[in-house]
Amino acid sequence: MSHRPSPPFAIDWTAWQPTIRANLLFIVKDGQVLLIRKKTGFGQGKINGPGGKLDPGETALESAVREIEEELHVCVDPAACEEMGVLRFQFVDGLAMHVTVFRASAYQGTPTETREAAPLWFPVEEIPFDEMWADDRHWLREMLGGQHFEAEFVFSGTEMIWRDVRFR
Repeated sequence: MSHRPSPPFAIDWTAWQPTIRANLLFIVKDGQVLLIRKKTGFGQGKINGPGGKLDPGETALESAVREIEEELHVCVDPAACEEMGVLRFQFVDGLAMHVTVFRASAYQGTPTETREAAPLWFPVEEIPFDEMWADDRHWLREMLGGQHFEAEFVFSGTEMIWRDVRFR
């Protein structure tokens, strides 16, 4: 579904360039998804998937595996991860973020609260969208169910003002 912005928010997504590259890695097990309550940094206080920014020289997958280990002290085998989609975020303040989304069903260790994040398990049918970024309700449940996607969003602060989500 598209919600076309009125100028000045029209964006040529074919020429768009991100200022930040990041990732999200969702672990799904027994009908539940592992989410986090973000304790620091961008999105602090919101519920989200584990993930973060790529370090120089890292692939999105390498970064996702590193981030989930740092944030929750669990290990995910890269071979067990499936790339599910791409999120492109443009914020009216200029921030432009490209996020690669992964899904995995196997991990080792016990999700543990860290300085950055508190682990939270939710049944897929009971995801707390009201405590998450506004875009999540437009792609997350479908992605967890196995649908691949691409999506673009425009935000003003924490308010989503435009979206285009396409499932493949």
